[in-house]
Amino acid sequence: MEWIVLVMIAAIKMGTPLLFGTLGGVISERGGVINLGMEGLMLVGALTAFVVDLNLNSKFAAMVFAAMAAGLVTTIHAIVCISLRANQIASGLALALFGGGLSGLFGDSLVGKTVESLNNLPIPGLSAIPAIGPIFFNQDIMVYFSYFCVVLIWFILFKTTLGLNIRSMGEAPDVCDALGLSVFRYRYGCVIVGGMLIGIGGAYFPLVLTSFWVDNLTAGRGWIAVALVIFAFWHPFKALLGAYLFGAAIALQLRVQTMGIAIPSYFLEMFPYILTIVVLTMVTIRNNKRGVSVMPAALGLAFFRGEKH
Repeated sequence: MEWIVLVMIAAIKMGTPLLFGTLGGVISERGGVINLGMEGLMLVGALTAFVVDLNLNSKFAAMVFAAMAAGLVTTIHAIVCISLRANQIASGLALALFGGGLSGLFGDSLVGKTVESLNNLPIPGLSAIPAIGPIFFNQDIMVYFSYFCVVLIWFILFKTTLGLNIRSMGEAPDVCDALGLSVFRYRYGCVIVGGMLIGIGGAYFPLVLTSFWVDNLTAGRGWIAVALVIFAFWHPFKALLGAYLFGAAIALQLRVQTMGIAIPSYFLEMFPYILTIVVLTMVTIRNNKRGVSVMPAALGLAFFRGEKH
């Protein structure tokens, strides 16, 4: 029982950057813009957070600057996809490569340097609950912030007029335009805010998971987040479940390696990505059988005033 609790505690930590990334993708794609550049944005966020924390010794400043840097970079994606109406998939892939190259270029001089990891902050009372307490309520402040983000984004998307407008941008932007809503403004806002959340997910790596800089620090987690947006059906609470499921897969992989079980290390490293493919395949088959499409109808489609899709 104890090792299960330990794996679940690690699953929350491993799943938190995935959760931030998935939430960012949910916001962007609910607004109608695909963002495949999550890996690059996470790396930009990770690099910025590491540099700021290294120089200012402030976790809060590191997280804020990481969000701002990722938001700035994802603005390029917004301009290309929304204003210039370029292909969103191609732009997203270019963004992922750009972020990876940027982190490699400026991160080269950081190899070997270290920062202090963020400490856990137990919540009095709740952290003492058997099993559940240590797993969910004896974590760091960024984990608690991710809980808050899940609830806040759910409330905004499904309980407010703002959220209805955002979801409408991904379903029928021409109708929104006819009603006097600015499709450009909403989509720009969704892409940039989503990018900022993805950047915070990247910041989690140097601030919590590692205390030193290495090339490709995020290790492909951004690509898993891309898949998790689909797995979560563009819903914040399902994003939380999906992120922790994949976090558990990563944590279990690391646990098995430390236990010395005779499974090839290459297979263990592949396991989270194999799980990604299997889960996406199962979700797709189920939706096809039911004839259900939960994807925003206008996702990936460029929009100009006066044009019908």
